Amino acid sequence: MMSEIKSYRDLLIWQKGIAFVKRLYQETAHFPDSERYGLVNQMRRAAVSIPSNIAEGQARQHSGEFRQFLFVALGSIAEIETQVIISQELGFLPETISASLQADLLELQKMTRTLASRLSK
Repeated sequence: MMSEIKSYRDLLIWQKGIAFVKRLYQETAHFPDSERYGLVNQMRRAAVSIPSNIAEGQARQHSGEFRQFLFVALGSIAEIETQVIISQELGFLPETISASLQADLLELQKMTRTLASRLSK
């Protein structure tokens, strides 16, 4: 499996991570200005961390290190999920958008766990 991957850009999980970042940026653009340096900044940084850690881990060319970076990405997924819930609770995100973002995060989480389990330790 890994021999077919020439770059992190070839990984569907990385591509979905990039798509999630773009979507999150769009959704948080409507948050109150008072949250620009608070919740918005934290959410965006956590979202960017997901594909960034996937890319960095894959670039290391060692499956053990790649797994570690995937686990960091899983932490970022949990962080952003929590922040999405907080945003909904504060009224910054409609329930439908929050649910959709959480579904995207669940898909990323499953893909990340699957990839990590397939890498040798």
